[in-house]
Amino acid sequence: MKKLKITLIKSKYKRRPDHEQTLKGLGLRKIGQSVIREDTPMIRGMIKKIQYLLKVEELNE
Repeated sequence: MKKLKITLIKSKYKRRPDHEQTLKGLGLRKIGQSVIREDTPMIRGMIKKIQYLLKVEELNE
């Protein structure tokens, strides 16, 4: 299965509470932090909700 590298590129502070919770669900806390997640519809939905805060790269494995 494909994997995604998700990086937080903007601050989470002063954002809507549901957007902050989405970041927490993805495991992102600090600017510049990256996580690797499987490419599932649930993860894609979370990314779409807060795409203005993130940089997303597809990894081929």
